[in-house]
Amino acid sequence: MSEAAKPAPAKPAGRAGRNTELPEHLKAYKGVWVFIEHDRGHVHSVSWELMGEARKLADTLGVTVSGVLMGGPGDDLDRYAKEAYAYGADRCYLVRDPVLQGYRNEPFTKGLTDLVNTYQPEILLLGATTMGRDLAGSVATTLGTGLTADCTELRIDGRALAATRPTFGGSLLCTIMTLAYRPQMATVRPRVMAMPRRDDTRSGDIVEMALGMVETDIVTKLLDFIPDASRNTVNLAYADIIVTGGKGLKTAENFKLVWELARVLGAEVGATRAVTQAGWTETERQVGQTGKTVRPKLYIAAGVSGAIQHRVGMESSDCIVAINTDPNAPIFDFAHHGIVGNAMQVLPVLTQTFRNHLAKRVRKVA
Repeated sequence: MSEAAKPAPAKPAGRAGRNTELPEHLKAYKGVWVFIEHDRGHVHSVSWELMGEARKLADTLGVTVSGVLMGGPGDDLDRYAKEAYAYGADRCYLVRDPVLQGYRNEPFTKGLTDLVNTYQPEILLLGATTMGRDLAGSVATTLGTGLTADCTELRIDGRALAATRPTFGGSLLCTIMTLAYRPQMATVRPRVMAMPRRDDTRSGDIVEMALGMVETDIVTKLLDFIPDASRNTVNLAYADIIVTGGKGLKTAENFKLVWELARVLGAEVGATRAVTQAGWTETERQVGQTGKTVRPKLYIAAGVSGAIQHRVGMESSDCIVAINTDPNAPIFDFAHHGIVGNAMQVLPVLTQTFRNHLAKRVRKVA
């Protein structure tokens, strides 16, 4: 066989032997979508945080931003759509049906997958909430596409979504790209992305689609909503000031120093995973990859080493003050202010100093 007649060598298809080229029929997929999560008259703030991020991605790609709203007769979807425009959406897709009154996986999965198959977005973002995680997994599975969960950063590489998330227990950050499938899906936890500026002068289009599903098609039944009266009132994600203690405090008795400073500052108390696992405080106070993501104005970390598992949960804080005996602790690499010293000695001094300062301010006002 002549050189000219020889077939070209097979093109490698990635480490897993799979095709990394986007098929022609998927190249028509355009636009960035955000699933807008709402419950009992309120939209979850993560939806607006994602809307701001979607706007950045769409502007890079030169495409539109759309919000997806699904609900029943008792949900004010039109009002939520107006809010979506104010936060950056150009269009909203609405699916109204009695079976969508209250979240259930089956009807919401059908509604979202039908919308995707009909209008073909290239990127679909959801909040990494209880609802968002449940819905994202089933939608991605139904569509046969990729899903990157709990992302800390989203950007465009070429025309693909590059989604970064912690992996290997939070010890590494990896960037994942869905090259040969559409839509590209990702979930992001609340408070990871900044809240965008609201512009109430913006408006957009409404596209409505029927669900085509009846109650007898759905296995699960929503019988009643019973609020948890004993629910923990910890609100770390939206606290303006957080004082966090780490295992460097040595004992549960020393951890009380964190509570004392927090009381003076009117702050929430946070903790590292090692602290909650040791039982010094409840798990609802854990900050980090396996806990809460926070964006306070002031974050004080006492006895916290700053491992990446903790860093991804608090590095977006406006001002980070770190207290640690080790001058080479990782937390000093990204803290705005550092105190090299024993937290058990520094915390009482800080507490008394803040108490005196705040008392002077009160006297001046009086």
